[in-house]
Amino acid sequence: MKLVLFDCDGTLVDGAGLICATMDATFAEHGLPLPPTKATRNVIGRSLDLAIAELLPANAASDVPHLVQRYKEHYHRMRLAGQYADPIYDGIAELIATLEMRDDVLLGIVTGKSRRGVASVFAAHGFGDHFVTVRTADDCPSKPHPAMVWECCSETGMEPADTLVIGDTVYDMEMAVSADARAIGVDWGYGSVDALRRAGAEVVLSRPDQLLTCLPEAV
Repeated sequence: MKLVLFDCDGTLVDGAGLICATMDATFAEHGLPLPPTKATRNVIGRSLDLAIAELLPANAASDVPHLVQRYKEHYHRMRLAGQYADPIYDGIAELIATLEMRDDVLLGIVTGKSRRGVASVFAAHGFGDHFVTVRTADDCPSKPHPAMVWECCSETGMEPADTLVIGDTVYDMEMAVSADARAIGVDWGYGSVDALRRAGAEVVLSRPDQLLTCLPEAV
């Protein structure tokens, strides 16, 4: 039996458009210089407070908790307005459906998104019932802390050694390594292949269906 834990943004869905637009709106509202798009994409996967703190100018004396709250409000407003979508990556729906049918695989999510954010992704794409365990920024310390992985393992009765973490950023890979789980990178998200490998990825996938080669069928 294997536990497969997916990151969300950059791995299952492309949420960068809404994230970048929300960050810009939050910074602009407070008279702060807009962070470069590349910089915002690079912090996707971190908990929101750490991401915002990293994007603030060095000399900015800003109230991070207030910025976090305003970000959440802007994000919710933009999502309800339908200004941005979180499109699912090609091949992901088919991969999830294939894995869900296997008796030797359990599926979970470990993400820097909020619980509400994950619920919106599930509602948009209809695959929420396939995931037996979910940990978000509302539940655990930010990646790369291993708590998300450990809590998912505890909930499902699995060992980290039998767990695969699938993600697109160095935070995902570092979290997996710290938890003693297998680190599997993907190249269609926001991190570079070289950075993923340096962070401990045992392999970097270029297509979702390649994950099946890491999960041979139980005999």
